[in-house]
Amino acid sequence: LDDRNHNAMSSPAIVDADDFDAARDAKHLRRAMKGMGTDEEAINEILGARSNAQRQEIAKAFHDEYNRNLVKDLKSELGGKLEDTVLGLMRTAAAYDAYWLRKAMKGLGTTESVLIECLCVRSSEEIQAARKAFGDEYKRDLEKDVASEVSGDLKKLLVGLIANPRPSDSDEVDEAKATLDANLLYNAGEKKLFGTDEDCFVKILTTRSRSHLLKTFEEYGKLSDYDIVRSIDREMGGDLEKALIAIVNWVRGPERWYAETLYQAMNGAGTDDDTLQRVIISRSEIDLQGIASAFNMNHDKYNKTLQNWIKGDLSGDYEKLILMILQ
Repeated sequence: LDDRNHNAMSSPAIVDADDFDAARDAKHLRRAMKGMGTDEEAINEILGARSNAQRQEIAKAFHDEYNRNLVKDLKSELGGKLEDTVLGLMRTAAAYDAYWLRKAMKGLGTTESVLIECLCVRSSEEIQAARKAFGDEYKRDLEKDVASEVSGDLKKLLVGLIANPRPSDSDEVDEAKATLDANLLYNAGEKKLFGTDEDCFVKILTTRSRSHLLKTFEEYGKLSDYDIVRSIDREMGGDLEKALIAIVNWVRGPERWYAETLYQAMNGAGTDDDTLQRVIISRSEIDLQGIASAFNMNHDKYNKTLQNWIKGDLSGDYEKLILMILQ
């Protein structure tokens, strides 16, 4: 794959902490929660500066040493948005995606934007891991739940991503096939006199490998006056358009897409804390540094750095923990 994509995939904000000692961390966490009051700062300093794998080890050491459940203790000691963030950090990546997928579909209505984020901006491996976690945790079938919650082309697209894993990436892309797909997309949209063949877009964008799609979009640019994102924007609307554009961004490296998602979560009145936490936590070990860089480079639009937006929108220990993850 080209360098840009390679780099895009390796700019984590959190990596394994050096000199890690699970038993020592467990001891400090127990001390932070024992007796009267809670030392939130100590909790933040430990859990905000350890990788997910290390947090799982701390939970095990905590149980071994004190015969207590770390997550339950954290839940009873913390509250509000700080609690949400800390509990999010304690879930594995797959369980965290599963949590949001369930939340998006539970009760009345469906939050399509969350389904799009957790399925369109993920690799097939990540989707299958979330599907398994969803089954383990909620005793439900992710594919069936999604199929019953959404309809039309969006249903076809999301169910397709869950049901049929993409082929693996390869360094050798079949250029003839990529060119053929580019032509099919062009004929299904820009070149079609009336309407758009949405099926064609859904099929190609959900069943091809990432490396193949990268080449396809490049070839598409030679045929059309517009980039593939602009074409999708011109030809479609609503959640289907959002889902297809999310896939294109995943293929090309989703940092700018996530930067915009964070901006939308903070811009205007109030803060969409759910989205803010979900992006910060789910990308923390993948490309969060890259997302912050993409945000800070778009100064014309966002006016302030990501850190300054967060300082302006959040407060207290919650703000401190989010900033800690970003460091």
